[in-house]
Amino acid sequence: MKIPPICTIPITMLCFTMILVVGCVAVPPASQSIVSKRTQMHMGTLVTVTAVASDKSMGDQAMQAAFDEIKRLERLLSTWRPDSELSHVNAAAGRQPVQVSRETLDLVVRSLEMAQLTHGGFNIALGPAIDAWSVIDRQRIPDERELQQLKPLVDWTSIQVNKEARTIYLPHEGMRIDVGGVGKGYAADRAVGEMKRAGARGGVVALSGDIKTFGVLPDRYRFPVGIRHPREEGALIAMIDLNDEAISTAGDYERFFERDGVRYHHILDPQTLQPARACQSVTVIAKEGTMADGLDTGIFVLGPEQGMALVESLPGVEAIIIDQEGKITVSSGLHGRLHEP
Repeated sequence: MKIPPICTIPITMLCFTMILVVGCVAVPPASQSIVSKRTQMHMGTLVTVTAVASDKSMGDQAMQAAFDEIKRLERLLSTWRPDSELSHVNAAAGRQPVQVSRETLDLVVRSLEMAQLTHGGFNIALGPAIDAWSVIDRQRIPDERELQQLKPLVDWTSIQVNKEARTIYLPHEGMRIDVGGVGKGYAADRAVGEMKRAGARGGVVALSGDIKTFGVLPDRYRFPVGIRHPREEGALIAMIDLNDEAISTAGDYERFFERDGVRYHHILDPQTLQPARACQSVTVIAKEGTMADGLDTGIFVLGPEQGMALVESLPGVEAIIIDQEGKITVSSGLHGRLHEP
């Protein structure tokens, strides 16, 4: 598949979500390594860790270190756990600041930076509006009056962070922050750091569609990731080989319901609190999982033109943006990197 640096292609040719594939073009043999792989359930999704190490024992230690770090972060960040730090922050909304760990503070600060970068397209305060839609459970369509009443509760600019005191304060009762749109990428970054410290030469941490790679496979250059069609389950459209990179996709096909021929999905435009309509899918490749995970949602809301302009302004960030009409724009740095399965 030959794709020019910036192009427009019908959606029937190229649409994206990720599937990790262990396999690549062979290169001259490297030093002896073994590949170990293990899957567990964390952060509400399947987490698959692959380790390349000199022996099985080291590979097992590296994988366990990755899972332990992900479990530790889940205890801090998951809003599904009433005892997590973010749940304490949310429970204290409108009353008092809450002191948190460095990791929680770091992720909230990074999230607010990405909100600024995407002009509010990425917003960790959207929880009340997401609940109003209840795309998975109740599949209801809130009226405009209800959504307007929620506006003060989803204002990310009102979140108060005190870095010196290490506190987070939500000034309005009923506000809630949820880092689910960036937390998996952040956890993948941290887990990879632990794997390196445990001695792994290479590996992959995949939390559902958020994938972070480092190093190489034995006798192979990079970690290939397959990209499938979002409307045709199991259809692999293209592949990209990742080299110490992360990849993440936001799409309107992940969580949605349809009514009267209209698709209502979980990615809301913070300005209207309605499902964002400019894109069908956004895939971001970056050095950090945190950046890839946060940017894909923000760009999805911004739309193809503004989103690609942002990508081209960011060093080390690439993207594939599919608009609502099914046309795709590929960032200039991906020229020659996408190939057939």
